[in-house]
Amino acid sequence: MWNLSLPWWEFVIRALLVYGFLLILLRLTGKRQIGQMSPFDLVLLLVLSNAVQNSMNGGDNTVLGGMILATTLVLFNAIIGFVTYRSRSVQKFMEGEPEILIFDGKLIKQNLEKEGLTMDELEGAMRVAGCEKVKDVHLATMELNGQISIVREENPKGVAPRVYRTAHLRRRGRRSGF
Repeated sequence: MWNLSLPWWEFVIRALLVYGFLLILLRLTGKRQIGQMSPFDLVLLLVLSNAVQNSMNGGDNTVLGGMILATTLVLFNAIIGFVTYRSRSVQKFMEGEPEILIFDGKLIKQNLEKEGLTMDELEGAMRVAGCEKVKDVHLATMELNGQISIVREENPKGVAPRVYRTAHLRRRGRRSGF
């Protein structure tokens, strides 16, 4: 139960390698994948965690090995969070940047395609914001968390425009809301 089959430092290195690999893999899938959790995404994460388990523990099933791995992952996650908080460039690399989808009533198709959004999804977000046409939108942005923010074109009596946010769009079972 307590006798490790590998040196303690090998658990740390294995955990860091797998954590880094998964971080890069999930980052490459884009904001949309990370920002929305459908049942399919949850199943993928559960199966993914099982798939990398042996690469982290090296066949060791001791309690101490599990504790070393858990501590390493939590500490590394905290360090990543701290570094991204302190460094704008690291934050930009790790999280990306919001993507402008519509600006001054003009659709930016390449950004829509880059984010993997359909026109139906964007139109759903526009309807939630009370916009019927693209020309009614001053600014539509795909946020880092997978939401679409809409700022309507009109600005009555100099009042600051209200930003409307849709609920997370999902690959399957799409839905919209504030």
